[in-house]
Amino acid sequence: MSHTLEQYDEAVNLCKDIFLKKAKDYGSSWRVLRTISVIDQIYIKALRIRNLQEIKTQKVSDDIPSEFKGILNYAVIGLIQLNLKNTVIEDLGIDEITALYDKSIQFAKDTMLSKNHDYGEAWREMSMESFVDLILVKLLRMKQIVQNDGKTLISEGLDANYVDMLNYAAFAIILTNEKK
Repeated sequence: MSHTLEQYDEAVNLCKDIFLKKAKDYGSSWRVLRTISVIDQIYIKALRIRNLQEIKTQKVSDDIPSEFKGILNYAVIGLIQLNLKNTVIEDLGIDEITALYDKSIQFAKDTMLSKNHDYGEAWREMSMESFVDLILVKLLRMKQIVQNDGKTLISEGLDANYVDMLNYAAFAIILTNEKK
């Protein structure tokens, strides 16, 4: 398990580096995104990965691992937005952005550790195609939850779905790095 923790932290740190560099370039412009917009951004990335997996060629330079990094970072944005409650045009400082990012990652990491305990790291035997398909399922569920005004009768909420997608993306990055 300690190897998994190291790999998880490495994958997340790659994403965090991108996120913070973009925060320096763009500030916290993502604060204006509503839940459905964050979901749609992740949806676009997941559909692109699925399309690239099926057609096996691409015309845009961003590769599949880059798209998984984007999914992870948008899932963090989704968690932050849920935590901050309201979507506003607001310029957060880099220290606050970093703290919010780290808090979201810790929540996802804690969930990953609990699930890995129970499932025995089954994700290591999964295909990249499955990660994308599961992310797409989560997104479709989230779109339904949004249509239901954020309410569920028995199912997990938006936050749990963001965490699962974040962790699937981290697992995909880990497995990609292992193959290099």
